[in-house]
This record gives sequence, structure tokens and C-alpha cells, in this order.
Amino acid sequence: MRDFRILWTGQVVSALGTRISGVAFPLLTLRLTHSATKAGAVGFAGTLPLLLLTLHAGAFADRHDRRRMMIACEVARAIALASIAAGVVWHFVSFTQLVVVAVVDGAGFTLFEIAQRAALRQLVDPADLPQAAAMNQGREYGALLVGLPLGGVLYAVGRAIPFLVDGVSYVASAVSLLLIRRPFSEERVADESPASLRIEIAEGVRWLWAQPFLRATSLVVIASDLTVNALFLVVVVLAKREGASSALVGVILVFMGVGGLIGAAIAPHAIRHLPPQAGIYATLIAMTGLLPVMMLVRQPAALGALYGAMFVAYPTWGATVSAYRAALVPDRLQGRVQSVATLMSLGAVPLALLAVGASLQHLGGTTTLLALFGLMVVATTYALASKAMRNPEPLPV
Repeated sequence: MRDFRILWTGQVVSALGTRISGVAFPLLTLRLTHSATKAGAVGFAGTLPLLLLTLHAGAFADRHDRRRMMIACEVARAIALASIAAGVVWHFVSFTQLVVVAVVDGAGFTLFEIAQRAALRQLVDPADLPQAAAMNQGREYGALLVGLPLGGVLYAVGRAIPFLVDGVSYVASAVSLLLIRRPFSEERVADESPASLRIEIAEGVRWLWAQPFLRATSLVVIASDLTVNALFLVVVVLAKREGASSALVGVILVFMGVGGLIGAAIAPHAIRHLPPQAGIYATLIAMTGLLPVMMLVRQPAALGALYGAMFVAYPTWGATVSAYRAALVPDRLQGRVQSVATLMSLGAVPLALLAVGASLQHLGGTTTLLALFGLMVVATTYALASKAMRNPEPLPV
């Protein structure tokens, strides 16, 4: 797993930088505009490429050199984030600039992430896929644990620093990709008349839809990922309204990383000894049960603790489904199938952030949380009733 560990290490650095700037974006937007709606708009801009580019990213990852594609994304993101740091230092940063940089960063993330997921089975032996998937989950939550409070602290020290750190992290990620020896895809046979993008994308959609367990989990994750991403903005805005400092907001959000890291430590054991649907059911029930409690509290630390508790079972869910897709999908379809699954997971997030920002501004926190609770009730009911989810095939390793 040498090459995977190099990729993983580079992504630890990159994920840490992303989480650091992820705290700084809404804080800087709120400082410039004093508007939760505009903070939601910046979040919307950053995630909009997930909605618009994901399916095309999958086709590109299956057509082109995945390593070069990933390096180009990291370089573009580094330049974009550095421009925010320069704007803060030289006093030309604006709301419009934040929106544009968020779009560039989101586009880079979308293209990079699809290519990375598609390359996993090339860098890891089949028997090691569950372990690699669990390590990826731990990487993300470790970045949450360290990056969110660090982002708040660095922002308090200097508003340019989080964006500069994130830019440097993307450079480090690009360098790590150059050190990997294995190819990122199987050798392709040249096609004199390649199919159109639409036909290629449709092939990935049909493949995923024909797998009952993966289809059911992809439908359920629409609601869960929408909710968990929307809650990030909810917690930030409600904490600021209660008078929390920028540094304290980062500390509050550390509960996400704590919950996720606990879950990442549990995930390998859970995958080996529990049925594949266990992590899914546990996550959905926890989220649905804790949302009403969040409606009753306003103390910032309590909100953070409740939010963090939702992440304990998430790594088992994520690692299980990631291992399923990596093991089952042919390499020539990896990018497209991964892109379809990613779109179903995160495609609704841009609109959710926009809607949640407006809801927080005009309707308040309780109404916003109530709407998210209703969505989770529907998702949990579907999951418990789904035959495909109750009786999945054993994990193919």
C-alpha cells in the first residue's frame, strides 16, 4: 500500500487546509456583509460545481490521465486561495471575489475527488480496500478535528492566514501525486470513434442503478449528506448569534472531528463483524433522533456536541459503500459510477446551503432545523423499509 499511503498523506495535508479555509470563508463573508444569506451564497457557490460538473468529471476521469487531472486541479485551487489571502492583506477582497474563488475551489475539488475515487482500486490490492476506505474516512475526520479549531484560531490571528495555508496545502498535495509509482488507471485501448459524453455518462448511471444495495444507499445519502452539510452553516450562524468568537466557533466544530475519528477507529472492526447496512441505520437513526434536541438548545458548545454525535457511525457507512464500489465497478467505469454516486450524495448540497442561509436569515434556527428533521424522517423510513438495504450481498473483498 506504499502508493496509497503517499496519496493518503498528501490528502491529509490538503484536507487539513480545506477545513481551515472552510471555517474562514463564512467568517470572512459575515464580516464583510453581515448577512447569513450571503454566507450561504458563498457556500452555495463553492458546492455548485458538484451539481454542474460531477457527471462530466467522471467521464473525464475515465477518458484521460487521472494523475495529470488531479495535479492541474490542485495548482488551480492553490492560485485561487492565494488570491483571497492577497486580497485581505492589500484590502481589495470583496464578496464577489469570495464567490468566484469558492467556485474555482469547488470545481477543483469535484474533478480531483472523482479522479481520486476512481483511482483507488489501482493503488490498493482488493483485500485491502476496506482498510483503505476506512483510512480515508479517518483522514477526513482527523482534518475536521484539527482543521476547524485551527481555522478559527488562525482567522483570529490574521484573516489572510487560513487562505494562505490552504493554498500551500494544495501545492503539497500536487507534489505527493508526482511521487506515486503505480498508474492511476488500467491501460486503455484507443477507440477511433469514442462515444459521446452523454452516452458514456448514461452507461455509468445504468450500471449503478442495476446494483440494488448501491442504488438504495445512494438514494438515502441524498438526504443525509444534504442535512449534515446544511447543519455546518446552521451551527456556525447560531453560534455567532449567541456571541461566540471566531476562535470559539472553530473549537465548537471540533466535535465533528471527534465524532468522526471515534467512528473511523470503530469502522474497520464494524465492517468485519457487522452487516453492511449497520452503519447506515445507525447514522440515520442518530441524525433523526438528535435534530429535535438541537431545536431545544442554543448554547454553542451543546450544539457542537450534538452535531458531532451524528458523525460516529458515518465512517462505517462511508467505508462500506466505498469498498463496495471500488471492488465491484470495472476500472473503465470507475470514474462515471463514482461521479453518479457523488452527485447523488452531494448534488443537492449547493441548493441546500442557499436555502438554509435564507431560512436562517428570515425564519430562524428552529424552523430550519424542523425542515431538516422532516427530511431525515423520510430518509430513515425509506431505509428501514428497503428490501435491498435489509438484505445486501456480502462485501466483495
